[in-house]
Amino acid sequence: MEPSAATQSPSVSSSSSGAEPSAPGGGSPGACPALGAKSCGSSCAVHDLIFWRDVKKTGFVFGTTLVMLLSLAAFSVISVISYLILALLSVTISFRVYKSVIQAVQKSEEGHPFKAYLDVDIALSSEAFHNYMNAAMVHINRALKLIIRLFLVEDLVDSLKLAVFMWLMTYVGAVFNGITLLILAELLVFSVPIVYEKYKTQIDHYVGIARDQTKSIIEKIQAKLPGIAKKKAE
Repeated sequence: MEPSAATQSPSVSSSSSGAEPSAPGGGSPGACPALGAKSCGSSCAVHDLIFWRDVKKTGFVFGTTLVMLLSLAAFSVISVISYLILALLSVTISFRVYKSVIQAVQKSEEGHPFKAYLDVDIALSSEAFHNYMNAAMVHINRALKLIIRLFLVEDLVDSLKLAVFMWLMTYVGAVFNGITLLILAELLVFSVPIVYEKYKTQIDHYVGIARDQTKSIIEKIQAKLPGIAKKKAE
C-alpha cells in the first residue's frame, strides 16, 4: 500500500500540463509585430524594412530613395525621370545587344534574354482594382471627416492644436522646402525606429514625463475655456 505514489501522479501530470504556453503567433520578439495572419503581408515587410532586419534590402531601398531625393533637390523632376529612364534603357539595350552578339558567335538559340520577364502576367484584375479602390475610399472618407471636424470646430482644442501646428509649419516652410523635408523624413524613418528599439526604456520614461506635463497644460487650458468646461460638466 503506497497511497503517496498514487496521489503524486496527478500532481506530476498537472505540473507537466502547466508548462508555459508559447507566445502568441509563435514569433520571436524581434520579428514582425503581432498582427493577424491576413493583415501581416505588406505591414510586416515595411516593419522589417525600417527596422533593418535585412541590411542589404534596407540599404538598397534607403540608398536608392535618398539618391533620388537628392537628385530632385538639384534637378527638376523631368530631368531626374529622363535620366533614370535613359539609364535603365542603356542597361537593357546593352545587355540585349551583348546577348545577341554572343548568340551569333556561338550559333546558339537561347532566344530573347528577357523572355522570362516578358511572359510574366502583370495585368491588374478588376477585383484587385476594386479592392484597392475600396481601401483607398476608406482612408479618403476618414480624412474628409477629420477635415470637416477640425475646420468646423467640433472640438475647440483640436482645432486650436491644428492652428498652432500650421503656424509652426509657416516657420518650417520658410527654412526648408518640400524636398528637404522629404529627405529629413526619410532619414528619420530609417533611423528613429532602430534607435527606439535599442533605447526603448529610457525613451518611454522621458516621453511619459512629457506626456503628463502636456496633459496637465491642456487640462488647465480646457478649464479656462467656458465652452469646454460646460461640455465637461454635462
